[in-house]
Amino acid sequence: MERFEINVDEAVLADLRDRIRSSRLPGPAPGEPWSQGTDDAYLRDFLGVWADGYDWRTSEGELNRFTQFRTRLDGVQIHFVHARAASGGGVPLILTNGWPSTFAELLPLVPLLTDPAAHSIEGPAFDLVIPSLPGYGFSERPARTGVTYRDTARRWHRLMRELGYDRYAAGGSDFGAGVATYMALEDPSRLIGLHLSTPEVAPYTGPDSRPLSEAEHLYRESLAAWIATEHGYQAIQSTKPQTLGYGLTDSPAGLAAWILEKWRSWSDDFGSIDRDLLLTTVTLYWVTGTITSSMRDYYDNRWFHTPLNHDDFVAVPTGFAKFSHQLADEGDIPRGWLERLYDIQRWTPMPRGGHFAAAEAPELLAADIAGFFGAL
Repeated sequence: MERFEINVDEAVLADLRDRIRSSRLPGPAPGEPWSQGTDDAYLRDFLGVWADGYDWRTSEGELNRFTQFRTRLDGVQIHFVHARAASGGGVPLILTNGWPSTFAELLPLVPLLTDPAAHSIEGPAFDLVIPSLPGYGFSERPARTGVTYRDTARRWHRLMRELGYDRYAAGGSDFGAGVATYMALEDPSRLIGLHLSTPEVAPYTGPDSRPLSEAEHLYRESLAAWIATEHGYQAIQSTKPQTLGYGLTDSPAGLAAWILEKWRSWSDDFGSIDRDLLLTTVTLYWVTGTITSSMRDYYDNRWFHTPLNHDDFVAVPTGFAKFSHQLADEGDIPRGWLERLYDIQRWTPMPRGGHFAAAEAPELLAADIAGFFGAL
């Protein structure tokens, strides 16, 4: 393993600023702002700040405050943050982000979980491992198809063993929740417990499964309605990510519009999210050129992911933080739906926060993680 520090070439940043300033935008859409996608006025303001008001070097320095490494796992270079407990002997916990996010979304959790006592959080301190998913940011993606939840879960098990941890916990959101789930399905003996802040893997509901409850029927109906209005991005990313990637890799305005629309749609209070985090997120995708490789997660998990069968069950103790105030599909998920797949031992409805909980409500998420593992 090699220590890693982010150091983006100045020529890359100068080219980015030039491209932003020469963006050709379509103009505002008719109707309510955001009703047909990213709002024109918001995007123009964001691009102006990105080109002339945002200091990447400051953000780069903030990111480099965290100890980072890169290592090769099965021939693929993987980037990760490793933050040890302040008092030593922390509970090893690997946390993984989803799309369209980066490892930076999870960094607000680091001080809260490595030194919870200093932040009035009850529970153990943690040794945190925060990897970038394959094809995101500074992690490579294998030059093949079939990089699924299961494939990444096996890599994460190997990463934790190479770091010297025999038993450890796992958690995350979005694709990260899927990877953590397959870590529990692949090698449950290694896992102390599992903590999720979004659902990702659908349970088996085929023949011989128990009938759906009324709450589950309502959830399935609301999910269908959400798919009808919000799922266009997934349709293209799971079928033709390469075609979409040409535009997003060439145009910073297009990249920002694509990412920001999802952060707004899936968050509880978009206006409260730190704009520097949003700027850092889109910049990380831009300077590493990884938006297309990140979107391949949708393609690979659609075409190469094996659905669960009747016997698949996560027997590892599982905690779920239910961040309901959002426009994504997990907002009204019933506990019984997740209990089809997980041994739910902690279920915490949250008063605020959405899909990007680590960025929106880090204190609530950290307290729930610490409380869950403290009770085990």
